[in-house]
Amino acid sequence: MPRTLFALLAPVLTFLVVLAQPLQAQSADDVVWVQIEAQPSLAEATDRARAYSTLLQDVNGFALGSGWYGIAVGPYARDDAEAVLRAYRRDGLVPRDSFVQLSDRFRQQFWPVGANVLSRGVIEPPANLGGTETAQETAPDTATDDTATEQPANLVAEATPPPAPEREPADETPLEAQASERALTSEDRKGLQTALQWAGFYNAAIDGAFGRGTRNSMAAWQEANGYDVTGILTTVQRAALAKQYNAVLDGLGLELVRDESAGIEIIMPTAEVTFAEYEPPFAHYNATGDLGVRVLLISQAGNQDTLSGLYDIMQTLEIVPLNGPRERKSTSFELVGENGSVISQTQVSLQDGQIKGFTLIWPAGDEDRRRRVISEMSKSLVRLPGVLDAAAGADDGQAIDLVAGLQIRKPKISRSGFYVDAAGSVVTTSETVQACSRLTLDEDTEADVIADDTAKGIAILKPRKTLAPLAVARFSTGVPRLQSEVSVAGFSYEGVLSAATLTFGTFADLRGLAGETHLNRLEIKAQSGDAGGPVFDANGNVVGMLLPQPEGDKQLPGDVAFALAGDAITDAAAKAGITLTTSDSGTTMAPRDLTISAQSMTVLVSCWE
Repeated sequence: MPRTLFALLAPVLTFLVVLAQPLQAQSADDVVWVQIEAQPSLAEATDRARAYSTLLQDVNGFALGSGWYGIAVGPYARDDAEAVLRAYRRDGLVPRDSFVQLSDRFRQQFWPVGANVLSRGVIEPPANLGGTETAQETAPDTATDDTATEQPANLVAEATPPPAPEREPADETPLEAQASERALTSEDRKGLQTALQWAGFYNAAIDGAFGRGTRNSMAAWQEANGYDVTGILTTVQRAALAKQYNAVLDGLGLELVRDESAGIEIIMPTAEVTFAEYEPPFAHYNATGDLGVRVLLISQAGNQDTLSGLYDIMQTLEIVPLNGPRERKSTSFELVGENGSVISQTQVSLQDGQIKGFTLIWPAGDEDRRRRVISEMSKSLVRLPGVLDAAAGADDGQAIDLVAGLQIRKPKISRSGFYVDAAGSVVTTSETVQACSRLTLDEDTEADVIADDTAKGIAILKPRKTLAPLAVARFSTGVPRLQSEVSVAGFSYEGVLSAATLTFGTFADLRGLAGETHLNRLEIKAQSGDAGGPVFDANGNVVGMLLPQPEGDKQLPGDVAFALAGDAITDAAAKAGITLTTSDSGTTMAPRDLTISAQSMTVLVSCWE
């Protein structure tokens, strides 16, 4: 934080991790980390990782197993990790019990969101922070000649220290402060540690025990705030610290709200939200202030299966962005979703046949207040008798893309594709795969782009998990006859229907309007969602892939469409290492059989932001 940043970083500016050249890939035993903290909950571990990231470089978070989550910096070579550990301990940036840890002790990464550092083949050195540790340990206190004061060109320029704050007279002597401190309850003492931790001066356990670490953090806070440095907070200083801690909540109107219908009592930011409606299992509290904050109270009867279903449904909602840690246990779950606009956090638990919890939707970039509000809501939630009636609040207005009044997350664009080998590789149009944070097949299987030829408009996808398609495209070895019947299989309405539909038309020309040999012209009234779908001849063989309508100033007749020729698809697949199945069958396929085959090989391809 601004008031403490220089005090924390000044000692760091004297330290340079001793790595001048990038490290090459090393054995697993040589790649290590400095583990600085472990927490028993995903939410708390995420908050601590986020806090450490404001002070340290290369902060990562990993699951440790048995419900624990670790925070570590790295990765480093072992010698460098030990140097980092010594320096960070010395400067009070990490707990004294931090230690060097091996990569194989870590499981799935949860911080930074979306990262997977364990899969890196080359270890990058940490960035220079300012002079080497060895130089600091051996340098004389004062320079004796000009060369002794010269600094290497790559060192960070030494910051000019701010003027020392004017000291305020103490309201109590140290003895009097100790006496007043002894009157504090255990919760009061933990509250002081929490406030010091929030202010960036304390990073050990919140246990209410005022040992050396707590005393040092109190002294650092006193120093930063212009008080006499004693390591013992006086009554006035404790009040000042509490005022700082609670200042971020000013204007939010945190008050206890009792919702009898939902059976929940909880603190809410009442200056930002107000009750709107019940849509079981949610009680909607919509935004009234400028922040755009929203709260959902969650209340329904159920069991573990109901809880699991709710967990799955919540992740389809627009209010729960895709990126963020998730944690599901037998009787509870927690979801954190974040993007550039909002951070959504959901906490739900099952007790005595009742599922209750809440979701807080908060604008991104306001972490101090959001974390404080989440903390207040979590510890204040009281379960009252009763749950929302599943039959209550239902209205006649129904929408396929709404769940209990909430918008289901929808893809940016959905088009068609088709399986071309037994491993589940999919051919689709290049238009579908542009600027996607995530690609899915039939909205549940994630896939990666392995080839993308924008000039010809074709992309090839590989599913992240092994698939067993019901049918695979068989490509014709012959050339379609002009004016012969063709059909296109596709998701004409971009996923509204659960299966592909067939649209029939005529093979009009072997070339495009400008004579392009890789294009075929069709006379067919296809929809935009059909683009990327297979084009069949009357024998059920694939002769091409339907392309999107061309962009430009010319308005073509509605039945003019273009397909990428089969030869162009074969070439693109070969470059991607995929061998296509061919067929020279001359037997006309019955419409029913063609429909079954087409639906079995055609897949909905969705691009998500």
